[in-house]
Parts: sequence; structure tokens; C-alpha cells
Amino acid sequence: MIKRSSRVLTLVGLIVITPAMALAMGSRPKNTDEEAANVRILPLAKVKLAPPAAAGAAAGSRSGEELYKAVCGACHEAGVAGAPKTGDKAAWAPRIGVGLDVLTKTALAGKGAMPPKGGSDATPEELTRAIVFMTNKSGANFKEPAAGAKPAASEKNAEEIAKATCHKCHESGEQGAPKLSDKSAWTQRASKGLDAVTKTVIRGHGNMPARGGLADLTDDELKKVIAFLLKEVGAESK
Repeated sequence: MIKRSSRVLTLVGLIVITPAMALAMGSRPKNTDEEAANVRILPLAKVKLAPPAAAGAAAGSRSGEELYKAVCGACHEAGVAGAPKTGDKAAWAPRIGVGLDVLTKTALAGKGAMPPKGGSDATPEELTRAIVFMTNKSGANFKEPAAGAKPAASEKNAEEIAKATCHKCHESGEQGAPKLSDKSAWTQRASKGLDAVTKTVIRGHGNMPARGGLADLTDDELKKVIAFLLKEVGAESK
């Protein structure tokens, strides 16, 4: 009788212990190797929307500094995904050179790894303020538009755009670009007419990207920049 009772107790003990063990096993943390793998495949950067304006606040009321700290700084402080770092005057110089309105158009449309509006819900006015705040820390001297005002038109003209961007390649002949000092090369191009040269630039040619890399200039603005370059080298189109 004693032996039989012992067997019954042992069986009961197994019945009680086994569910307890299963419950304990179910509460164990996930495999650490699996967690490490999940961490490794996370994206390098994430886009975080700017918090909407506080309740009752007028649309477009956020300051440039507020929007910069909420959104822009996430990439521009560290130079994430090729974003020019705030304060890097050399990196910002050619961008500042195209003017405030072009910079705003670029930010609104998005460029490269930067999504439209930098991934925010900002109005064009707020975005312009953020750009003014950021670029003025990087060598610009833009004026912030007044509350409720439309983004200011660019204060940069064709000459300033050309010198800030086109000269980078054409002064040294980088990647086969005709040098500014090579009048014959420019005369040959100018002989085709300004419209033809502009169409070539719009399409891109050789190592020169479409629109000369100035994606946010209109065709007319681009034409004026080309006309300036041709005049500068003494090869004005007839």
C-alpha cells in the first residue's frame, strides 16, 4: 500500500509541476540572438513628423527654431544620409547661393534622402523660417518672413546662382566640363543657340546631371543662368 501511494503521489506531482514548468518557459525572454538580429536590420534613420501646432494656435505659427529642433536637426546636426551639417559653411555655400525661394522649393518637394517637407506637416511659411534659422547658422544672412507672409522671393540672381554652383565644375574643368577659360569650347556650344543649349542642360549631358543639378530652377531661370555663363566667357549666343 505504501509503494502504491508513493506512485500516485509521484504522478500527481508530475501533473502539477509540468503546467507550472510550461508557464515558466512561456514567460522567458525572446532568444537574444533573434533580438540582436532585429536590431541590426533596423533602418539607419527614421523620419519623425513634427508635432502639430498646439491646440488653438494659428496654422503656420511655429517658429523656425521650433521646427528645426523638432525635425530638421535630426539629420542636419549629424549630417545623416548626406545632409549638410548645420554650421558647415563650405557645404552650405552653394546651397545658400541659389537663394531662399529655391531652398524652400527643394525642401517642399524633397530631395535625395530627405522626404517632402523634411517629413513634417509644416506649412511653406514654417518651412521657410526653419531654413532661415538653419542657413543663418551656416553662413547665410536671410531675413525671416513675417508671420502670415508668403515665402520671400529669392534675392539671388542668375549671376549669383552661376557663381555659387556652375563655377564649381566649370572653373576647373571637373569631369570634362568646359572650362570658363576655354572660349572656343563655349563658342561652339553657343553657336547652336541659347534654346538648344538650354535643352541640352535640361536633359543633362556627359557627366553633367539633368538641369546641371539645379533641379528646382524653372526652365526660364536655368536659361538665364546659361545666358550669364555664355556672356561671362565671351561666347554670347546670337
